Amino acid sequence: MFNNIIYFIFVLLIFNIPSSGNAAETGPLFCMAGLIGSWFVFMGYCRWRFKHLLKQTEPGTRDDGRAAGRYHRLITRLSISAVILFGLVTFLFELKYWILTIPGFQHVSVLQGILALSLFFFYLSTIWYFAYPSYRVIFQQDITRRAYVRSNIRLNVPILFPWLVFSFIYDLIDLSPWAGPKGFLDSVQGQIVFFACVLTILMIFVPVVIQYLWGCKPLKGSEKGRLLEDFLKEKGFRYRALLKWPIFDGRMLTAGIMGILPGFRYILITRSLLEALSLEELKGVLAHEMGHAKYYHLLFYMLFFVGFVVLSFGLFDLFFYLTYASPRLMEMISEGSKTGTNLFYFLLSIPMVFALLVYFRYVMGFFMRNFERQADLYSAVTLGTPTPIITSLEKIGVLSGKIRDLPSWHHFSIRERVEYLWRTVKDPGLVRRHNRFIVRSFSVYLICLVGLGYVLNFSPMKQQLAYSLLKKELGRQVLKEPNNMALYENLAVVYQELGKYEEAMAAYNKVLEIDPNRAVSLNNLAWLLVTAPEERLRDEPRALDLAKKAVSLERSPIYLDTLAEAYYAEGFNTEAVAVIKEAIALEKGDTHYYEKQLEKFLGGMNS
Repeated sequence: MFNNIIYFIFVLLIFNIPSSGNAAETGPLFCMAGLIGSWFVFMGYCRWRFKHLLKQTEPGTRDDGRAAGRYHRLITRLSISAVILFGLVTFLFELKYWILTIPGFQHVSVLQGILALSLFFFYLSTIWYFAYPSYRVIFQQDITRRAYVRSNIRLNVPILFPWLVFSFIYDLIDLSPWAGPKGFLDSVQGQIVFFACVLTILMIFVPVVIQYLWGCKPLKGSEKGRLLEDFLKEKGFRYRALLKWPIFDGRMLTAGIMGILPGFRYILITRSLLEALSLEELKGVLAHEMGHAKYYHLLFYMLFFVGFVVLSFGLFDLFFYLTYASPRLMEMISEGSKTGTNLFYFLLSIPMVFALLVYFRYVMGFFMRNFERQADLYSAVTLGTPTPIITSLEKIGVLSGKIRDLPSWHHFSIRERVEYLWRTVKDPGLVRRHNRFIVRSFSVYLICLVGLGYVLNFSPMKQQLAYSLLKKELGRQVLKEPNNMALYENLAVVYQELGKYEEAMAAYNKVLEIDPNRAVSLNNLAWLLVTAPEERLRDEPRALDLAKKAVSLERSPIYLDTLAEAYYAEGFNTEAVAVIKEAIALEKGDTHYYEKQLEKFLGGMNS
């Protein structure tokens, strides 16, 4: 399940990478043929790989656990292949463009995402369909193919519920007539705050929905269930319900906990686990789940997701600027071809996907493994001995296909977990040291996250990098088109943002040499000549002449504001007040800035 969460994030990231926005160069039939053809190839590959796996699974192989390891590795590899296939069909067959042509989909991102994820689920279902014979033989499970595929879908669909709510709320805000919320969400700060707030609410309430979607039922009517509830009560553990988890018809040997607040916290146990373990072993498992709640591991997981959002905004911009700086890649966009632009964004998605993989697989994975170890140690301390949790782990390892030595990115292997637990018998201080290790590790993570988050999203360095790269590209284009006034104006804006006012003035002067009646350049140069930080660059008389000419060409509030500023700089306060009042009268939107200007000019009259 944890792997699939990452796959879903990959898919949504790939799908939401920007494209050229131009009309498709191929028709819908080509897209449909590409989707069907690529799926047939993928289907054949899955069938061949699982048939090969079955041939390797000879009598006796299951006993050493190698077959189970090969099965899990093959599922992982094919799932990654499905992500790659999704990326290829998205860019090669312009999937998003054709989805946007469906009536009602263009402005509703949640519908676009549902369709994209449905395609990916179709790929995953193809894997599960052909994996069934191997699963049944290797794990000796008496389950039908239909139940196996349906169980996989039922397990994974609910974990998309938070994304569904996020997207739905975001669409509502985007479609609303209120400019305030939309403006807030357009900023990095706004999106981070929005994500953190909604995720917090979801982490509190979503377990109620998920347990319902999974079809969980209260664990009542059995002696074990009653005794386990008594155990939880004895330990003072607060929760909402102890539930039977019908995942894979209850045949999977596993348990789990979800919910941050006690009133919305559920403990889940499958039927097979209840049958396979003794009462003491089940208490060890429950104590392990209690450890996750005791140390707020679910809250930490929420922080990890917020952390990735914080980093992803800055990383995307950084990768975009670095990719944009490549002359060859820049030519792809400059040429205006849809294929070139789509290829540019496809290449841009590669470092983002790599960053996502590193963050979740290695950073979050490191903490997940150590959180599991911390929960194991809590179980040993709570029961006064590590034996119950050790024997439960050993049974799960044997009954799940001899997976004792099978590690994963989010769990240590059963062997490693058991060996560490046995060490606590001789060294009880190990528990305290491991807890301190996690605190120190998370402190380092938090410091790095805050530092990188600031540098990538809010520091002047990011803006300087962006404008430096834009200056480089615009300068290259100006050499190719020396009479392109728009390029000079863009270059002037970049110079101005970089604080290079003299260069900005030179660019505007170049435009006015080509066209003396270019209103935008007349206005912008006038503003610089009257407001430049360096006294030596100012030329108020010329600024007034340029501003008058710009207003004579176009009487807009922006140009009138520049003229008023020029009048004020020259000491003509009465004229400045009259002109800024005209700007306020013409402005149809927010007049707050112009009113502040009026206050300043009136103050000049009274001084």
